[in-house]
Amino acid sequence: MQFLLVAVNAKYIHSNLAVYSLSAYAKAKGLDTEIAEYTINHQMESVLRDIYRKRPRAIGFSCYIWNMDFIKELAEELHKLLPQVPIWLGGPEVSWNPEERLLEMPFVTGIMLGEGEETFVQLAAGYASRSCEAGNCASGSCEAWEAEISGLCIRDRLGNPVRTAKRELLSMDSLIFPYQHMSDYENRIIYYETSRGCPFSCSYCLSSVEKKLRFRSLSLVFEELDFFLREKTAQVKFVDRTFNCRHEHAYAIWKYILEHDNGITNFHFEISADLLREEDFALFAGMRQGLIQLETGVQTTNPETIRAIGRTMNLEKVAQNTERVRRGHNIHQHLDLIAGLPKEDLNSFKKSFNDVYAMKPDQLQLGFLKVLHGTRMEREKKEHGLVYRTHPAYEILYTRWLSYDDILQLKNVEETLEEYYNSGQFTVTLSYIMPFFETPFDFYVRFGDFLRAEGYRDVNQNRVGRYRALRHFLKETLREKEGFFEELLDELLTFDYCLREKLNRVPEFVPDQEKWKKLTADFFAKEIKEGRWFGEEALDLSYRQLRGRCQPLVFRWNVMAYAGKFPEMKPFCNSSDTKATHLYDKMPSSGWLAVFDYENRSALDHNANVIWIPLAEFI
Repeated sequence: MQFLLVAVNAKYIHSNLAVYSLSAYAKAKGLDTEIAEYTINHQMESVLRDIYRKRPRAIGFSCYIWNMDFIKELAEELHKLLPQVPIWLGGPEVSWNPEERLLEMPFVTGIMLGEGEETFVQLAAGYASRSCEAGNCASGSCEAWEAEISGLCIRDRLGNPVRTAKRELLSMDSLIFPYQHMSDYENRIIYYETSRGCPFSCSYCLSSVEKKLRFRSLSLVFEELDFFLREKTAQVKFVDRTFNCRHEHAYAIWKYILEHDNGITNFHFEISADLLREEDFALFAGMRQGLIQLETGVQTTNPETIRAIGRTMNLEKVAQNTERVRRGHNIHQHLDLIAGLPKEDLNSFKKSFNDVYAMKPDQLQLGFLKVLHGTRMEREKKEHGLVYRTHPAYEILYTRWLSYDDILQLKNVEETLEEYYNSGQFTVTLSYIMPFFETPFDFYVRFGDFLRAEGYRDVNQNRVGRYRALRHFLKETLREKEGFFEELLDELLTFDYCLREKLNRVPEFVPDQEKWKKLTADFFAKEIKEGRWFGEEALDLSYRQLRGRCQPLVFRWNVMAYAGKFPEMKPFCNSSDTKATHLYDKMPSSGWLAVFDYENRSALDHNANVIWIPLAEFI
């Protein structure tokens, strides 16, 4: 083996497109390379041992904010064990301040700057064609040939960092498709790119530094999409920075994906929602549920902040287009916010949060500003009073507008949002209780404070524990509120819980079902003979098979109305009449049988299909 490319990912499910692209490009030129992937959760000793045993001729590390500290320690220890082996770094975390990096890491031979395919090929070819004596390459005596390679930062004979000539950008069509055997990526997200560069100038983003937009020819893209579709890859995540910045390119790919859908593969795109056009919506309307998912970085809705960060965005269009996609009920939408941006204080961020929450995304990611090397944000840090962590991920501590206490409050909101909104496990309950609070942001602040004060944050809550915590908070907070019913809350919690899994152990909030056992047994016995609700597939099942895949529950409230599944249906009880909650015992036909079918789940949220039957059907 000549050159070992090492990736240290944040999680096992991730893969590193950079090292695969470099390796594929080098192998096409006849060069010997190998890839080793680990995660930041691996034991350092284990990774050190594994790389040592491979005995590489040279090592290259792919560096990002999430793995830089790990790689720095790993490279230093490897240099002690393999002092004759050159160690090279590349990636966004080292490309913008390479001189500083070389000075702080004397055990590193050099740094590949920016786009690396051609640079790496020339570097790997140099090692392959030379018979370097042990210790010579690492000590820097090869700098004569290294200096002829563009796109490097190396050491001169005095050990000072120097840059070689700037590397010209490649044509996207010259890149080699990096995937061959999808079995190597089982249970992992596959990353894929059809363009490089970004047309926008967001001051916090490294993508804005490279202004030249380059696109891969659609003929090549279609061939590569065919590979993913043939292999039935679970998910392909496009890393194009703004996928629909060139409408014709994006539309052609979406159209091809629709026309060649294999019924399995999901494609993820980062887009600007305000750039969507009528013909895009026409395509979306014909897509199966879960074929694509869309992510939009809204970041803020404060006009002053938008101007300060150099962002271009039509917020009204974002809201309108997000709603149009949402109404289709077939595309997962992910919206992003960034806390800590210039000119946004806590009240401003609260408004941004509520604005985006009102768009009802499937997921709302609350992130925190990271002041990255090489960005305009870094150059303007004093102007904006940005104080951030010295070490990766350079996350904001406080700004001129946002104190550290504010940041801590937002951290609490972020954690609560992740557990209770982004998990998708409390959708119906949240729909019911949100109007009892001044704004959604106020709910997440108050609930997050409650979780901390009551000690729920001190232990690792399982799923039932999270339901109990929410129930505890709502009963304590809303008990005296007009229109709040504990019986209804329990039914909503039960409904949310059963959307994901059967009741193996029955939590205390689940309404008693004892008197409905005969009704549910009769329902399944009748269904396998008639197939009225499940269709013909029920006729091919035994009672045990059909009952085994379902969870039947009787509800006195029409919880589906709160789910928004059937907006024309209302709770049969009058929520302004406290006596209405007792009508169920007097009028047993005024209720619903919900049958949760776990064999048929939504491709968007993995929720069970629910057959919702008025009890009057059984009278």
